[in-house]
Amino acid sequence: MNNEAENKEMGAVTTIYHEFESWNANLGEKTIHAKRMPGFFRTIKNYTQLALWLPFFLGPYLRWNDKQAILFDIQNRQFHFFSLTVLPQDIWMLSLVLLMAAMTLFAVTSVASRVWCGYFCFQTAWTDWFTWLEDKIEGNPAARRKLDDAPLSLDKIKKKGLKHALWMVLALLTGISFSVWFVDAHTYWDNLIHFNLPKVGWVVLAMFFFGTYILAGFLREQACFWLCPYARIQGVMSDSQTILPAYDVKRGEPRGKLRKGGGAVAEQGDCIDCFQCVQVCPTGVDIRNGQQLGCITCGLCLDACDAVMDKIGKPRGLIRYASLDEFSGKRARKIYQHPRTLVYVGIILVALSGIVYGLTHLGAMTLRVIPDRQPLFVTMSDGSIQNKYEFKVVNKTDKDIHVKVSAEGGISGQVIIGAEEPPITHHGRGTSFTIFVKAPGANVTQEITPIEFRVEGVEDPAVSAEYNSKFNGPKHE
Repeated sequence: MNNEAENKEMGAVTTIYHEFESWNANLGEKTIHAKRMPGFFRTIKNYTQLALWLPFFLGPYLRWNDKQAILFDIQNRQFHFFSLTVLPQDIWMLSLVLLMAAMTLFAVTSVASRVWCGYFCFQTAWTDWFTWLEDKIEGNPAARRKLDDAPLSLDKIKKKGLKHALWMVLALLTGISFSVWFVDAHTYWDNLIHFNLPKVGWVVLAMFFFGTYILAGFLREQACFWLCPYARIQGVMSDSQTILPAYDVKRGEPRGKLRKGGGAVAEQGDCIDCFQCVQVCPTGVDIRNGQQLGCITCGLCLDACDAVMDKIGKPRGLIRYASLDEFSGKRARKIYQHPRTLVYVGIILVALSGIVYGLTHLGAMTLRVIPDRQPLFVTMSDGSIQNKYEFKVVNKTDKDIHVKVSAEGGISGQVIIGAEEPPITHHGRGTSFTIFVKAPGANVTQEITPIEFRVEGVEDPAVSAEYNSKFNGPKHE
């Protein structure tokens, strides 16, 4: 019984390489129909794509206080994140976010190569979803190739038509999902259904629709080969210590087909030349030929090879994540021993600290006070000294707020003029108004006296801001 089971397994394996006697990397002359196989890295790929891109589709529909929770309101130059509103004055935090994202990408690449490309990239994700639909409708790779080569028929029209219709639906949802991050989602859908989008809305939707449909449906791996700059610059971010999917040449060579009954010959390596690693590759490269531009380090070839090794009774790891130094017998360094990676991590921590500081000190209102310089002060007819100040208040809340103005320090007996009626500050933008401070001349004993101004919301006293300025007076001999 054991012999029969072994013969069945070997028979199944030997039929694998009858599909392809040879395989060349596709440079665009034909469509790659990659085989989908279950495995550890396929599972990781599915979950990471969902973890990153499912919020892309669903995030804009999250509501907070009857408004969209996360909204990049470019028209009004505001970014709303739940109760937090970030205005252009705080754009430096966006720079730190982008810096942190770039350094994270570089750090991960230096340690584990093109992890972004293999597991997170939108081109990888959308292509994977498009080909999954293709697999469900047209069948396995062999069936899809046969359908591509078949003459036009009703069955072919039905399958191709359904596939492209679903591709277009996904492409349309992609364009809509991108757009509603920048306008209120409910308003956008109402305008879309009634064909009342502004011109820029239609242009953005069309660009994402056709871009997604063409890139994920037709270009696929060619976008990685020819359009993506990251595929080229990643070479300078990795070295011989970087772990990546690689073929163990010493163990696998010389290759040879599995022999029924007698198994592999003594001088033959573990690779049975089944081409499964190539058939599952979304970019059509042969990992056994060494590192190549098309390899996105998705790990699917590891799943395929491990499955074959299990069937023929060989240990896993013929293709595995490892550094080139490890394959050559050199001592592999730990992650913390990579100087370049430590630099990246240091920059990430600095950027993250800046972001945390900015968010914790953002406040719902900011105040800037500009003293009048021409003249610095005015001597009134009654001998008092008066200074003029330009107040610039940025109200970051979602409501207009009246503010009362007060001052601490300064001159004894000083009076604030111009804020008897609390000025109104408009939500989401800056408001300017003029304030005068008058003090008895006899009490002005210094040329410059520190003074701290404060604005506080009348409707909500918790909304406030302070600013340190100065009160100018005449020189005293």
